[in-house]
Parts: sequence; C-alpha cells; structure tokens
Amino acid sequence: MEAISTLFNQFNVYMQSGGVYIMYPLFVLIIVLWYGLGYRYHTLKRGTKKNVRVLVRKFATGKRKKSRGLIDGAVVDGLRIRQECDDFHAARKLLDDVFHQYRLELTKYKNLVKTIVIVAPLIGLLGTVIGMIETFDSLASMSLFSQSGGIAGGISQALFTTQLGLVVAVPGLVIGRTLDKKAANMELDLEQITDILCSEGNLNEI
Repeated sequence: MEAISTLFNQFNVYMQSGGVYIMYPLFVLIIVLWYGLGYRYHTLKRGTKKNVRVLVRKFATGKRKKSRGLIDGAVVDGLRIRQECDDFHAARKLLDDVFHQYRLELTKYKNLVKTIVIVAPLIGLLGTVIGMIETFDSLASMSLFSQSGGIAGGISQALFTTQLGLVVAVPGLVIGRTLDKKAANMELDLEQITDILCSEGNLNEI
C-alpha cells in the first residue's frame, strides 16, 4: 500500500511539473491511443498465414471448420453466400455488402490513432511555449532567481510537456503504421476471396 502511495505521489509531481492543464490531457490521450491500438491489434488477427486460395479450399472441403480470425470469418461467410446463390453477379454483390462490414472493422480507430499522433506533440509544444512564457515573465520580475534551479529549472519544467507529447506520438506512429500495413494486406485478401468465390467454376475445383 505504501509503495502504491509513493508511486501515485511521484506521478502527481511529474504531472504538475509540466502543468496540469497540459499534462493530464496528454495522459488521457495516452489511454485513448493505446485503447485504439489494442482494439486494432485484436481485430487485425488474420487467423492463418496460409494464402487465401488454400484457406478457401480447406473450409470448402470441410478440412477446417473453426474460424480463428477476421479472414477466416470472411471465408466462412463468403462460402455460405456462394453456396446459397448460384448467380455469380448476384453473389459478388452480396459478398461486397457483407465484406463492407469487415472493411469497416479493418479501419476502425485508424483515424483516431492518426489524429492523436498528430495532436499530441502539438499539445506538448503548446505546454512548452506556455512554460517558457511563464519562465521569462518570472525572469523579467527577477522572481525566478529566488527559486530553486533558476532559469535552467524553469526551462526544464517547460520541456516536460514536449517530452510527454513525443512519448505519446512516437509509439503510436510506429505501431499505427504497422497495423495500417497489415490492414491493407487483409483488405487485399478480402478482394481475393471475392474473386475466387465469384469465378466461374465449381467450388470443389478451387
């Protein structure tokens, strides 16, 4: 219990060092960012590393029955629609409608993550500018010389917000780009599933 109290006090001191009106919004952005990244990581589970044609064949022949990811689920839904609809053009339209929901899942929270990555450093920079203004105002009134750390201490505190803004943005940028690339590949998989299922021929010949 004492360790938790000490940790909370250290956290509170750190947040106050950069200004509560800037640091706490940045902390909220951290929570929202990692929620969005976590959701996207969980959603973008492909289910298998096998290519789409092999995956369709396994589900069509019954060698695989349990879906373990988004692409697996798309194959199962696609096969169900294809078996219920004999017309290729009608089947393609139905598949496009069903796969639209999958595409929405692929892009969910994508814009939120990008927005936070852009906004967080700007908020941090705003906090630094505010801190620098306060530092030079104190310097003008000579009150900063009487404080511990003097000018260096004031500038150091002003840079805390920029530091936290970069802590928010850099991991979000790197992980977000990785997830975006994975989502783009999975979208291509969905298009390939549609082409395979809507090609003229028997499903057993896939």
